[in-house]
Order: sequence, then structure tokens, then C-alpha cells
Amino acid sequence: MRMKYLLSLVIVASAAQAAPQGKLVVYTSQAPEIAQQTIDAFKAAHPEIQVEWSRNGTSQLMNVLRTEMMAGEVKADVLLVADTINLGVLKKEGKLQAYPDAPVQGINTRFYDRDKTWFGTKMIATVIAYNTKNAKPVDSWMALTQSENRGQVAVPSPLYSGAALNHLHTLINVKGLGWDFYQKLAANDIAPEGGNGPALKAVASGLAKYGIIADADVIRAKQKGSPVDLSYPKEGVSFITEPVAILASARNVSAAKVFVDFLISEKGQQLVAQQGNMPIDDRVAPPKGFPPLNQITLLPLDADKAVANDEQVRAKFSQIFGG
Repeated sequence: MRMKYLLSLVIVASAAQAAPQGKLVVYTSQAPEIAQQTIDAFKAAHPEIQVEWSRNGTSQLMNVLRTEMMAGEVKADVLLVADTINLGVLKKEGKLQAYPDAPVQGINTRFYDRDKTWFGTKMIATVIAYNTKNAKPVDSWMALTQSENRGQVAVPSPLYSGAALNHLHTLINVKGLGWDFYQKLAANDIAPEGGNGPALKAVASGLAKYGIIADADVIRAKQKGSPVDLSYPKEGVSFITEPVAILASARNVSAAKVFVDFLISEKGQQLVAQQGNMPIDDRVAPPKGFPPLNQITLLPLDADKAVANDEQVRAKFSQIFGG
């Protein structure tokens, strides 16, 4: 009898020890209001976990992370950033840890790493946004390089924005676009800077006629009454999955896994749709305003090639735009 009692205590103690708790540190490039919603929803589902989070552009977060790595004081447990390229670099360096038991049953394999070091959380396409008061819809990326649009295109910088970096690596490998597209943008007095937020504000205010912006941002702004709309160019669009990854140096691995579980769960994907983004779980319907996925031409990205060539690609981009 005493033995059974002691065994029960051991089982209860083990369960308590295994239960996720303590502090979880999240670095994210989500927009502030979306990040707050994501963290609040997670905390509501897991009140036993205290979440400390910080947000910035993906490149800025990577700079912070690199500085922390050099100092041997990495604070973040989890990264939730725009693109897979930066995570691919970290994976190559052994800075991410695999989560082989992640619950990916409802997710297409193209939306997560085959080694399960990162997991997509949504599908965001980069499209052409335009101001409905002073611009007409166009159906080609090259239309942005025409002389009548000189200095009138808001373009996020791939040196700041993960989505823009993904877009750059995608388009330079598309026949008929390539580096020629970016060289013509530069020749047309276009200066990429910042992220999607400022670019959308420029288009909505009329300071720019067009913008190269994430579709979800444009759709949400349109639904709120901004004079903006969007088109999916005929050449196709790049897309990101805003992946989440657990750092190899994570202090609270159990809580980090629970965070990943939440984001890719059906409940987490419903939150994605409520936030106005395209879920990657087929069980969850996309929000109003999005075209059917089969009507969008998605451009492929060779992630391994992008990781291998990232330094040279960034350097060439900077050379073209005088950065």
C-alpha cells in the first residue's frame, strides 16, 4: 500500500515537473497589434506560462540575436518571424532545435521544414497594392518600372523586412523578372526602405500610387475603408509562411513546444483567420476578401539556394540601390 502511495506521488511529481510553466521569451516580427493578439490568445490558453515578447523587423531581430549569440546571452526561446531564409541560415549553423513530435497532421508538408526545425503558421503573398483614387490596377510586376510610375512605388527593404527578403530571393530567379526588375526599379527613382507598414501607409495616403505589400495587410486596410486595393500579378507571387522555430539555446523548451503547438493547432489557425490572414490548415476557412488559393500563382523558392546565396544577394541589392 505504501509502495503504491509513493509511486503515485512520483507520477504526480513527474507530471507537475513536465507541465509547461515559467517564463517564455518570444522574438517576433509580427505587426504590433497582431503580435499582441497572438500573445494574449496564447496566455489565455496557457495562463501558467509568463510570456515576455519583443518585436521588430526580421533583420533587426536577427541583428539583436546575433549580438546576443556573440555575448553568449541569448534571451529568446522562440522566434516567430516572416520568412524561412533567416531561419534557414540559423538551421545551417545549428542554432535551431528540431521538434520531431510537433502536431503537423493538418498542415501540408510544403509549409514546414522537412527536419521540423521550423513550422509555418500562415500563408501571406506579396502583391501589388494600389491607391484607388490615383492609380489603376496593373497585372504585372514590370508595370511598376514604367516611367509614369517614377518615384511612385513604395517598396519595403529586404535588409529590414523578411517578407521583402523572401520576395527578392524569389523574383531574381523568375524568367522575365530577375535582377532586371530591381535594376529598373532603381532607375525609376524607387528607394526601398522599412517594412510593409510604412509602405501601406504611403499607398493609402496617396504619397505612392503603388506598393509591393503583403496581401493580408492590404485586404485588412481595404475592409477598414482605406482607398487601397490589390492585384496578384500574372507572373505569380512570392509567399511567406511566418514560421515559428525553437532556438537550440532555449531555456524553456517545454513552454516553447507548447507555443508551437498552439500556433499550428486548429484553434491557433482559427486565430490566424480572425486576424485576417490565410490559415495553412485546410480545416480552417480563409477570411473574407481572400481569393481561392487555386486562383493564385505561387512562385517557388529554393530555400537552400537562398540560404547559400543570401550574403551575395543582399550585397548586390545594396549595390543596385546605393545602400
